[in-house]
Amino acid sequence: QVQLVESGGGLVQAGGSLRLSCVASGRTFSSYAMAWFRQVPGKEREFVAALSWSGRSTSLSDSVKGRFTISRDNAKNTVYLQMNSLKPEDTAVYYCAAGASYSGRKDDEYDYWGQGTQVTVSS
Repeated sequence: QVQLVESGGGLVQAGGSLRLSCVASGRTFSSYAMAWFRQVPGKEREFVAALSWSGRSTSLSDSVKGRFTISRDNAKNTVYLQMNSLKPEDTAVYYCAAGASYSGRKDDEYDYWGQGTQVTVSS
């Protein structure tokens, strides 16, 4: 069992940066691939980024490539999402997820989810 708690969301102006953190409980954090998804009201949850258990392999959606970076610190049971050059269309609730493979881009491929953190980007 893995419990995930996100933090770091907030209000930022377009062009600004935020770093989201997701702290996991449980001793097996380092064996899970980790991902970030986001969701706006009325829309399906959207894949943002994922990385392998080792952190060596990553996957990013086209909409965030070149702006967002995903990383992890297994010693701290934490995964990060560094978001730069933010745009109003990045506004969403961001969710951290844990699963078996970093190549998954669908939410049903991940087993554990955090409660989400709101990111709002003003124009």
